[in-house]
Amino acid sequence: MTATAIRSNGSNGAHATAKFDAVVIGAGVAGLYQLFRLREQGLKVRAIDAGSSVGGTWYWNRYPGARFDSEGHTYQYLFSEDLYKGWSWSERFPGQPEIERWLNYVADRLDLKKDIQFGTTVKSAHFDEATQRWQVTTDKGEVIDTQFLVTCCGMLSAPHVSFPGQETFKGKLFHTARWPKGPIELAGKRVGVVGNGATGIQVIQSIAGEVGHLKVFIRTPQYIIPMKNPKWDASDAEAYKSKFKFLTERLPKTFTGFEFDFEHAWADLSPQQRRQVVEDCWNDGSLKLWVSSFAELFFDEAVNAEITEFVREKMRERIKDPKLCEQLIPADYGFGTHRVPLESNFLEAFHRPNVEIVSVKDNPIARITPEGIQTADGTVHEFDVIILATGFDAGTGALTRIDIRGRDGRSLKEDWGRDIRTTMGLQVHGYPNLFTTAVPLAPSAALCNMTTCLQQQVEWIDDCIKYMRGNNLNVIEPSRDIEDQWVAHHDETANATLIAKTNSWYLGSNVEGKPRRVLSYCGGVGTYRQKCDEVAASGYRGFAMQ
Repeated sequence: MTATAIRSNGSNGAHATAKFDAVVIGAGVAGLYQLFRLREQGLKVRAIDAGSSVGGTWYWNRYPGARFDSEGHTYQYLFSEDLYKGWSWSERFPGQPEIERWLNYVADRLDLKKDIQFGTTVKSAHFDEATQRWQVTTDKGEVIDTQFLVTCCGMLSAPHVSFPGQETFKGKLFHTARWPKGPIELAGKRVGVVGNGATGIQVIQSIAGEVGHLKVFIRTPQYIIPMKNPKWDASDAEAYKSKFKFLTERLPKTFTGFEFDFEHAWADLSPQQRRQVVEDCWNDGSLKLWVSSFAELFFDEAVNAEITEFVREKMRERIKDPKLCEQLIPADYGFGTHRVPLESNFLEAFHRPNVEIVSVKDNPIARITPEGIQTADGTVHEFDVIILATGFDAGTGALTRIDIRGRDGRSLKEDWGRDIRTTMGLQVHGYPNLFTTAVPLAPSAALCNMTTCLQQQVEWIDDCIKYMRGNNLNVIEPSRDIEDQWVAHHDETANATLIAKTNSWYLGSNVEGKPRRVLSYCGGVGTYRQKCDEVAASGYRGFAMQ
């Protein structure tokens, strides 16, 4: 293969306190598996995580009601049948405490914790062009020297909070993504919840019956799908475990990495048949309606409009008050173009006399005051507790909060502040030996069962490093050309969808000044895997290596 030399310009001269072959940032689903894979090929690896134990997203997001909306039997590692069958879920969509226990089970079975540095935040990572290695600094004052840097920081892990005055609030204020471990007393309290996306919905439906009075600040109503979450016994666990080999073949090839996939073409069915497909998917009580009914939902406005009206009809059946219908049922965007949450009696929570909606679409939140939340019209809503379910700086935020600098001192934060670009979501031009998971331009939380996607990305990174070691290569970086090609392909695919025409965090619309681009690859999990495999099979054509 042709390898282009990577220029070396000198060192920053920092004194390293430790030296590794690879550093992995994060000890969640991706980080644990990445640590395991790299360690298995003989590398000296250190994983670093800010939490006190493993879990990543499922360590930090311990708010009331937090749970999977992927089915537990598909949100698992599939590289080991023994590991898969050694754990049994207690219900179809397990809650956060059980998920955290599962990830600790994985870490303990694979003996991973001995190589994880907990309670530590990575502050910076600079590529030293003289040594062609990364210098990683932490909040503990360490400088870690490593050949490879792998970020496993999560797609939705950088909380997005932008209200002035938060520090003045006299009560308790929490962001759902940084919920404390200890119990929070909500009974009888005046509670305000800001946000009604997937997280906000889980919180609201969980605490409505407990708090004294609940005000929900809603800017954009959400379409929902009712969750069916039966408890599972030993026979249920045995049934799903018997499908292990089927799942290892099936999940990597479907459109979104779930067990179900699109099976019908809209034009091939009669109106009655279409309705039956939609009803069956709705009644499944999962995300099946969204990502397995009709692919045309994402591309064809007429098809989207018909399925959208079906969901509105289902929501109206449950909401008795016409005013609540106006406040809770979206009217200005189509079903599936935003993240679709599963819920359990979320709509019914607003029939309770202690629950109130505050619309902030035309009267936004101005600031947090010592007493509560002040809206633009000057009204102050007083609370004992404020819960911010305000979402994330998706895809980019976890890395731009680290001072990452590549060749010539270029800053990833500045680069992504101008234009959000990656090569397959696995590397970035200008940042040699930096590998990434769960970042823009790869399938992600928007349109992927995350364990399916993260396993594939981890395996590609592991295979790439193994290839380099087998060929006595030390440095790899995608060329500008191959990155341009991937960005163009990504944009062509994404811009053909209705997602690209709808403001949401999918495009970074929730973060002021963020460059507009669909963050998740929309071509399908199976297609993405195939394209990544083709690059590897070509000997990483288009990547500069030496």
